Amino acid sequence: MTTLTRDELQQALLAALGEIAPEVDLAALQPQRPLRQQVDLDSADWLNFLVVVHERLGVEIPDAEAGRLRTLEQIVEFCLPRLPAGA
Repeated sequence: MTTLTRDELQQALLAALGEIAPEVDLAALQPQRPLRQQVDLDSADWLNFLVVVHERLGVEIPDAEAGRLRTLEQIVEFCLPRLPAGA
């Protein structure tokens, strides 16, 4: 099994977001804009999103990093080198 490409990782993150916020138009999201400005996520939803990312992709995002990661693009950049082999 090969590692996910950047685009595949972004799609996996969007799918995780869609699981937490099914009402969101995922195709309309802009990767460079802060997610929480584009999507109405409260703190609990944000935490649930990070849990789903960990469960689906095997990447743990520590609290210290979670506060710094605001855009989809930043989350992709954080997760890509941390994907487990074969993800």
